[in-house]
Amino acid sequence: MLAKFAMSAVLAAALSAPAIAGNFAATLLPSPVAASNEVQRYIKVPAGQIALRHVRIIDGTGAATQQDRTILIVQDRIRAVQDDGAPIPSGYKTLDLAGSTVLPGIVGMHDHIFHIARPNLEENGHFDSPLIVPQMTFAAPRLYLANGVTTIRTTGSVEPYTDLNLKHAIDKGELPGPHMDVTGPYLEGATSPFIVMHRIQNTDDARRTVAFWADEGATSFKAYMNITRGELKAAIDEAHRRGLKITGHLCAVTYDEAADLGIDNLEHGFFVNTANDPGRQPDVCPSTVGAPTIENMDPDGLAAKALIAHLISRHVAVTSTLPAFEPLFDEHSSLYAKSLEAMSREAREGYLLVRRRLMNAPEQARKAREKRWRNDLALERKFVDAGGLLMSGPDPTSTGGIVPGYGDLRGIELLVEAGFTPLEAVKIATLNGAIFLGVADRIGSIAPGKNADLIIVQGDPSQSIADIEQVQLVFKDGVGYDPDKLVASVKGHFGQY
Repeated sequence: MLAKFAMSAVLAAALSAPAIAGNFAATLLPSPVAASNEVQRYIKVPAGQIALRHVRIIDGTGAATQQDRTILIVQDRIRAVQDDGAPIPSGYKTLDLAGSTVLPGIVGMHDHIFHIARPNLEENGHFDSPLIVPQMTFAAPRLYLANGVTTIRTTGSVEPYTDLNLKHAIDKGELPGPHMDVTGPYLEGATSPFIVMHRIQNTDDARRTVAFWADEGATSFKAYMNITRGELKAAIDEAHRRGLKITGHLCAVTYDEAADLGIDNLEHGFFVNTANDPGRQPDVCPSTVGAPTIENMDPDGLAAKALIAHLISRHVAVTSTLPAFEPLFDEHSSLYAKSLEAMSREAREGYLLVRRRLMNAPEQARKAREKRWRNDLALERKFVDAGGLLMSGPDPTSTGGIVPGYGDLRGIELLVEAGFTPLEAVKIATLNGAIFLGVADRIGSIAPGKNADLIIVQGDPSQSIADIEQVQLVFKDGVGYDPDKLVASVKGHFGQY
């Protein structure tokens, strides 16, 4: 029942949303080129004719797991998926992968190329202004690729020229990393506290900003917390005029208002809707930033049903970013060793300090946060049950402990905690993002003719979702990358560069 309703909504959203510019697929997924010596260091299986034998397949569509299959790859595409007993044509390099599962490459829909840093952070939580957002141009792309994230949307850029040039370097085979949908700089309002962001002054400024960055090569846009309704409408109209889509981490504008303005996507599940925050004023981001609204929204109540129905009727997709909120809740206080090992000493110490303060908060505050968490999990399920298009991404900022790649995998695990089956969670993190981007004929699932963007993990995530962390090999455009070498190259440096 769940898969039936989700697929019908997915098709409706894909057909009814503004058409993506005709060259978007070619821009996002260009033809592969020869790898430089730098990239060759991380390649375990060169492109060619490759047979993945004895594999279990989770194909990304939500369909049942396929057992004991063979995947044939020719250069950058999947040639065939066949029974394991079927003959393999001559000339193929055969990899015996008994006990392993193959999944489509993750399509990360909230995957930044930056970190967050609090200058002179003290034990009492005080830090000096301004908040710093250092670019992770070296570490982030490698960590995404090492963990099977073969396509990302940057979903807000702090160094848009850096992100654009990084994408071009990856596409030219000069650097390892995922396919990139480069989002332009944050479309933020005049009252923004963030020093790194341009502060839009009026509707003309919003329109000009979108036009300029679209001309520079940005392929999507993200509105931010202090943008007004008029500015958001101008940005949406300009993006749509150019065949591009726009998402939003909003605050001054509510979810219902944004849907009526024509926004394509909303970030952070249902955590940042401010519609019912006490004392909220139009076009002003309240200091409560949505906490009272979600805390008091009964997932089974009329208000929740009306909001979900409105978003679906307007074909607004929602991005789940559960890893960004997980550290706020007592039941999710685990420390993830791989993430900590990837971080620089300063980044790790800052995260652990923030985490201690969160865990030592007054009981009333912790209970309120837990209620918000449980409500969002339920609302995300209700949204999908009603036919909404839910996607996934970790948002590697928040408390500072969410690391690219590892956060994407954790997001899939948390979707299972929210009540989705492992197969549904994988679909949310793969095919749904591809459909939103308009490239589901190329990526997001495993089928003949599609890009050979694949993750190979030890074990069976359909039975134990934690097995998705056991990444053995990652294929992007038919090239098999060694995750261990990629991780080793950045160990101890995320947060530094």
